[in-house]
Amino acid sequence: MGRLEHVNITVKDPKATAGMLHDLFGWHTRWEGAAKNNGYTIHVGEADTYLALYTGPDGAEGQREADDSYRTRGGLNHIGVVVEDLDAAEAAVRARGYAPHSHADYEPGRRFYFHEENGLEIEVVCYD
Repeated sequence: MGRLEHVNITVKDPKATAGMLHDLFGWHTRWEGAAKNNGYTIHVGEADTYLALYTGPDGAEGQREADDSYRTRGGLNHIGVVVEDLDAAEAAVRARGYAPHSHADYEPGRRFYFHEENGLEIEVVCYD
């Protein structure tokens, strides 16, 4: 049986995005360094899973805007993160200046979403 190990996404500033993920979800940097096409990557996550945060030599300038990923075949629609305390997670998201939206409570848990600086939508879910 297979399991998801990582997802590689292009961001403007890997260090800033990694810092946000450290603060909100308690993740840590597993590795960082030079990457393909003279870029830079930070791997941030947990022991067995992580996000690879990549930027090119131009800081991702000129990349396609992530404004409509649901209409792009192969586009990234959102990243889901499981937390133990949804209310505390929402307070942390608000404290960083993000606007939680699309709150829902259906099986298997409660959830909300927010968009961060790169246009990535993050789903935060708690399985009570």
